[in-house]
Amino acid sequence: MSETGKRDYSLLGPSGRQAVEAGLAAAEWYHTEIARKEMKALMQRSDDAAIRDTIIWLGSMAILAGLGIFFWGSWLCVPFFLAYGVLYGSASDSRWHECGHGTAFKTRWMNDAVYEIACFMIMRNPVTWRWSHTRHHTDTVIVGRDPEIAVMRPPDLVRLVLNFFGIVDVFYAMLDMVRNAFGIISATEKTFIPEMEQPKAIRIARIWSLIYIATIAAAIAMGSLLPLVLIGLPRLYGAWHHVLTGLLQHGGLADNVIDHRLNSRTVLMNPVSRFIYWNMNYHVEHHMFPMVPYHALPKLHAMIKHDLPRPNPSIWSGYREMIPAFLRQLRNEDYFLKRDLPPTARPYREEFHTGLAEAAQ
Repeated sequence: MSETGKRDYSLLGPSGRQAVEAGLAAAEWYHTEIARKEMKALMQRSDDAAIRDTIIWLGSMAILAGLGIFFWGSWLCVPFFLAYGVLYGSASDSRWHECGHGTAFKTRWMNDAVYEIACFMIMRNPVTWRWSHTRHHTDTVIVGRDPEIAVMRPPDLVRLVLNFFGIVDVFYAMLDMVRNAFGIISATEKTFIPEMEQPKAIRIARIWSLIYIATIAAAIAMGSLLPLVLIGLPRLYGAWHHVLTGLLQHGGLADNVIDHRLNSRTVLMNPVSRFIYWNMNYHVEHHMFPMVPYHALPKLHAMIKHDLPRPNPSIWSGYREMIPAFLRQLRNEDYFLKRDLPPTARPYREEFHTGLAEAAQ
């Protein structure tokens, strides 16, 4: 990758303007060729898989919460609330994501209902994040354009560790919620939230604030942390799995390219993590074809793997390559992991690196 100078991740800064000048903003992204008939079949939506998985998800949460409450006051409640926390603070991350795309269920109101529930759990305003994620897909890991870059260069390792406990994300989520509840939409938010949608973001922030105030009041009235262990705190103690898997999506890979094979990572995971993550471990495939439902991603992977880098065989394998890359980026922020393509793959498009370097000069 060509040197681009120091990165400014602000959506209002010079890196964003340079990306626009270089043709990286809202660019035409590379995608593997798939026959129209096959793509139509892959994009077929169905309620069946999502209803089944949602019943398992919310049903398990109800059972675990019930057992945690039953054993409250003894150490026996801990394993139940730890598992409950992962389903609350991590599984909600993939549910808001898929339902936000509108692909999890065939029935629209089901997507909308689960999206709202999951957004509350993960503390992401459903209006703000719907538009933020649209930008993420339009300008994936384009510096100054993508508002969802999880690991910037050089990486902030302290922040990464703290986020395994949800600390930094929750702190900023609370600030955003309070700010929005007072009717303030930030300048950054205005760059991707349409003006007509902004009052809805404010209204939701006010509703959420009332829910958290009621939960805190219940905890004070009961003289117990139990209400907060059920609502709010799981976003902290249950965050570790969604951070564990989420960092693998783009961590250590190229930025400012328009080929998802270069900036996204597919990782083969165990069945439990795949359920929690709702198959987002097939991340190259998801970014290349975001309208393919989560339950069809393994089939999509099998169809296009001849054109993709070899997937990491495990979470551990992903971290073995990603952590050293983060450490090297502390000394050289232009370092990144370049993905090797199989001989059957179409080549990279390198010309946009040159365009960005010229725009930065």
